[in-house]
Amino acid sequence: MTTSARSSASRRPATSRPSTTGVPAWLLVIAAVGALFVLLPVAAMVLQVDWAQFPALISSPSSVDALLLSLRTSLTATAACLVLGIPMAVVLARVPFRGRGLVRAIVLLPLVLPPVVGGLALLALYGRRGLLDGALPVAFSTPAVVIAQTFVALPFLVLSLEGALRTAGDRYEAVAATLGAGPSTVLFRVTLPLVVPAIVSGAVLSFARALGEFGATLTFAGSLQGVTRTLPLEIYLQRETDPNAAVALSLVLIAVAIAVVAVAHGAGEPLRRRTA
Repeated sequence: MTTSARSSASRRPATSRPSTTGVPAWLLVIAAVGALFVLLPVAAMVLQVDWAQFPALISSPSSVDALLLSLRTSLTATAACLVLGIPMAVVLARVPFRGRGLVRAIVLLPLVLPPVVGGLALLALYGRRGLLDGALPVAFSTPAVVIAQTFVALPFLVLSLEGALRTAGDRYEAVAATLGAGPSTVLFRVTLPLVVPAIVSGAVLSFARALGEFGATLTFAGSLQGVTRTLPLEIYLQRETDPNAAVALSLVLIAVAIAVVAVAHGAGEPLRRRTA
């Protein structure tokens, strides 16, 4: 083949053009099916709602009490996750020690435990006949709701922040240490500012998990209106007595969850750009 023939052949378009998205077309089809798998049940719920009665359905005294209680306890649980989770994530990401993998597995255990089992574990510790022998009688009270929510939400913050710390690396911390900065100064002036988006993202995800907590709360805190009955518990009870109200309240919870996930994604974007 002559040189001109080779050059003309190289200029001819290939018979199999790559996708403009950079992924195979069949992958897009499967992704669309996955999106529909999540979207269709929510759409079916939207179609079930009696929109004319929607304001009345979500504004009953028990529903308002449940929503306000959920917001208060979830915010408190998120604050507890920040206080406990940030040190845990820093230690797991920065301090090498024997058994670190086992400690990480224990910290992340609530992610895989059935929530009811988590509630039973909390009862075994804090209950009147628990390990503490009733020294902290918090079961079936509002603090019990916060403890249950913190127990199930804490791993989300630790997992998110530990991954961000590992991705960011420790080169800036090493430079600060060589310049004479102490460990606390390095932590507050270098380490944590590097991963602020991950802290915000982890906190938002922890809030979302706490807001949707059901099993551990019901087992450990019970369901007393205005005291321990959070929004998921109210939805469960309304399902038996007023299905329309249960669907309406479920949509409220879904709307809050979508907003929370959107905020978490936006908070994590600066870190992704920084590490890209």
